[in-house]
Amino acid sequence: MIEKSIDWSLRNRLLIFVGALLLLFWGGYETLRMPVDVFPDLTAPTVTVVSEAHGMAPQEVENLITRPIESALNGASGVRRVRSSTGIGIAVVWVEFEWGTDIYQARQIVNEKLQLASSSLPQDLPAPVLAPITSIMGEIMFIALHSDRHNLMELKTAADWTLRPRLLAVPGVAEVIPNGGQTKQYQVSLDPVRMAAYEVSVNQVIEAVSKTNHNVSAGFYVDGGQEVLIHGEGRVVNVEDIGETLVVQRDGQPILIKNLGEVKTGPAPTRGTAGYNGKEAVIIGIQKQPTANTLELTRDLDTVLADVQASLPEGMQIDTHLFRQADLIAISIDNLMVALRDGAILVIAIVFLFLLSIRATVITLVAIPLSLVAAILGIKATGGSINTMTLGGMAIALGALVDDAIIVVENIVRRLRENALHEPGKQRSTVDVVLSATHEIQGSIVFATLIIMLVFLPLFFLSGIESRLMQPLGFAYVVSLAASLLVAITVTPVLSFWWLSRSRTVRSGHESWLSRELKRLYEKTLDLTITRWKTVSVLAAGALVLALFGISLAGKSFLPEFNEGSLTVSAVTLPGTSLEQSDALGRRVENILLQHPEVVATARRTGRAELDPHAQGIHASEMEVTLQMRDRSKQELLAALRRDLAALPGMNIVIGQPISHRIDHMLSGTRANIAVKLFGHDLYELRRIAGLIQSEVETVPGAVDVSVEQQADIPFLRIHFNRAAIARYGLHIEDVAEAIRTAYFGTTVSRVLEGQTSFDLVIRFNERTKSDIDAIRETLITTRDGAQLPLHALADIRYDMGPNTISRENVQRKIVVMANVAERDLNSVVNDIRQRVLDNITLPRGYHVEYGGQFESAESATQTLLLLGALVVVGIFILLFIAFHSARDALLIMLNLPLALIGGIIGVYAMDGILSVASIIGFITLFGIATRNGVMMVAHIQNLYSNEHVNDVMTAVRRGAMERLIPILMTALAAGLALVPLALSAGEPGSEIQAPMAVVILFGLLSSTALNMIVVPALYLRFGSITRNHHEE
Repeated sequence: MIEKSIDWSLRNRLLIFVGALLLLFWGGYETLRMPVDVFPDLTAPTVTVVSEAHGMAPQEVENLITRPIESALNGASGVRRVRSSTGIGIAVVWVEFEWGTDIYQARQIVNEKLQLASSSLPQDLPAPVLAPITSIMGEIMFIALHSDRHNLMELKTAADWTLRPRLLAVPGVAEVIPNGGQTKQYQVSLDPVRMAAYEVSVNQVIEAVSKTNHNVSAGFYVDGGQEVLIHGEGRVVNVEDIGETLVVQRDGQPILIKNLGEVKTGPAPTRGTAGYNGKEAVIIGIQKQPTANTLELTRDLDTVLADVQASLPEGMQIDTHLFRQADLIAISIDNLMVALRDGAILVIAIVFLFLLSIRATVITLVAIPLSLVAAILGIKATGGSINTMTLGGMAIALGALVDDAIIVVENIVRRLRENALHEPGKQRSTVDVVLSATHEIQGSIVFATLIIMLVFLPLFFLSGIESRLMQPLGFAYVVSLAASLLVAITVTPVLSFWWLSRSRTVRSGHESWLSRELKRLYEKTLDLTITRWKTVSVLAAGALVLALFGISLAGKSFLPEFNEGSLTVSAVTLPGTSLEQSDALGRRVENILLQHPEVVATARRTGRAELDPHAQGIHASEMEVTLQMRDRSKQELLAALRRDLAALPGMNIVIGQPISHRIDHMLSGTRANIAVKLFGHDLYELRRIAGLIQSEVETVPGAVDVSVEQQADIPFLRIHFNRAAIARYGLHIEDVAEAIRTAYFGTTVSRVLEGQTSFDLVIRFNERTKSDIDAIRETLITTRDGAQLPLHALADIRYDMGPNTISRENVQRKIVVMANVAERDLNSVVNDIRQRVLDNITLPRGYHVEYGGQFESAESATQTLLLLGALVVVGIFILLFIAFHSARDALLIMLNLPLALIGGIIGVYAMDGILSVASIIGFITLFGIATRNGVMMVAHIQNLYSNEHVNDVMTAVRRGAMERLIPILMTALAAGLALVPLALSAGEPGSEIQAPMAVVILFGLLSSTALNMIVVPALYLRFGSITRNHHEE
């Protein structure tokens, strides 16, 4: 089939050329239209259920809401884990499905289960709702709305009613969450003393106010043949309208709302604040849908925000440069494009140095753009995007893309030179020479390329986040490599026929100076080693043993640390701290951060916004910190930040990065590298043991930001109803409960329209009624006959303590000890923590510890890759056996695998001494590329012996090694040097995963190529199939 393809291409040269041009233009056009993102879609199929509970205590929320929802969802099809966080007045349940589950199907399953659970949920509470589908990448942009002329209520109103609707209308936006500010309300603030004087109950006020805000449509009448609508306008338009509302009449006198208290506009009770660069502001987080193009969406948002800015009141400013994921994407993609460009330049230089022919160089390099656009079209067909992983796959493949073309062109040039040396009458036609030269090496390039493609198969058997991350890289590599093979057997022979037959390189009949010098040096080395197979073998085996010993000492981690150009700082103080105090502490953290010159902007969110599905308490702050690095390294900056922030008393500070911590949260439910999860039933025992575990973790070298999930008792004012007293006065529990809820929290009875906006109309007692416990005890409750009773006559009122939050996972209570890792590898830190907990912590019956984080994925991925890697080695052997019909030759070629391992392990230590999943994939890739060298050499030796009648084994081996030196060096140097820019970009945004792979491949290629040219000829001369055949003859 391959022979027919070559023949057909040479017969239809114009068609092949035009087809290649069309492919190039089509691929270029599609490239400009492709979505661009920082990573592939890493979002796990997770459905978030949010249930509001009107300020209920966490234990009550857990019993009435969280547990029924969890019980209903745990048995759902495809569910792998159910996590929940129960706080004051809120329950958030995360339902995680198996990877690969369609998110819309998952939401449908959750919806059906919630319908079944609805009967067991409190009927007087809002139904649970599903949070919108969002990307794991989280907020793609934070913007700040601030002003020196407007108060926080005006800012929040503009954010809610001007900015949010406009932003949600942009295609690709999933959710817009304003944080901070003050939500405007129309408030009826009742005075209990006046109500008692006028003998008016709360229920009478509620009923009156609820009836004062209505329009009515009364049909129409006909006047002079024209239809006129009858429309009664009764909606309130200002606080005066509300104040004029009649409640009751006493002695013929109307008792109005304004007689019973104050009617005003004011801020609603808030559970969160926000800040921008240490000043009060409204921070708006914009989340994207999983499939949206981040760069395109950011451009659309910038356009909309510029338009909105023009319509805002004078003095209100929108700042869009707090945090922009598009900046990270642009930097990452630019870095990889620079690596691709520089790699291509190095490949061009290598090819030209060896061939000294512009024509031959151009023919060889045509494979690069054609292969890359083929990969782009393949990615487009599968619904993928251009991201750091797909570009990384192409960058790693860059040097290998020209390998097949190099081998074809080098052989064609050599055969054309030989043909040119014959007398004119004995010379073959150019077509015959090109055809036979391509046929001659077709087997070696096809099998070598198939082996390289085979070694990437393990990537497609990974599961979880590692599969989402690595498969696009493998797909881009395999497709581009397959395309390069197709180019080598179609386009390359056609261009060689047109451009090489009359080139000066062929007519001169001389090799380049570099080729001649390399051959001269290699000939001396070969003469020295070819007969000393024992010495060569012992030295190679010794180097391998040392390398294997070295890798056993290397650290292990899941992925290299990302460099996102920004930080996420979590600052948590003691539960029970007031919002005002927590806000002040959050501002102090901001000010400390802003003292560092690298910090250019901070966006702080303290507590929880109304629409936010994250159950963050008011004692917690989260800050997005935008960096502009200067003289200090990132490690030095982080150390300085940790040192300065440690001076804040009573604060738990955790420093991470936005995307990294969201990945951690998705994997373990905790925004930290390591989560030590302690399960049990008693909250106080959980806290006690968690404190012991924290003490142990803090002693482990490399563990930083160690903290315990903030579960603590906070003060409650418990109002225990006296049923006998309540019954004696003709009341029900619900009557008293609703009365105190209205008194202290407020009851929303209607909404007041202001143009296109609307605001709650709320009734509550004035602030004096809850100024202290005595005021609360004296709160007046109205009986059915109009009598007024103090609350303490109907209930026992006292201080108590209760938990601020309750975390659960798979229907068990849990508490988490969190830690990040610095200056050490992840796996060794986890192993030390495990050992210390096992040795020093005794767990009571019914309690157990689990460990979560990236290392779980690392262990799973490593096991899969090692198992499938072993199968790939078997697959390589089978392919080689099919190609050479000799187990001996197949094994001799596979000597390149351990030879490559030597350099790859040196590469691991040259990088950072940590073996990550990225490094392991680098080794797998290396095995495929390194095998190519052996295939090229052994195939040529066999060809000389079998087809060119070189009957002396020594001559065949020496000549085969000498004649394959240049193509092997060219392919190895092209593949290796193309990786140099990627290897040198280690630590730069976009290159974090690809750089360790590139270093492993680069060092492995150096060792395998050098040792291949020495070890394989020596051992082939002793054990090769032609040696055995020669002896038998």
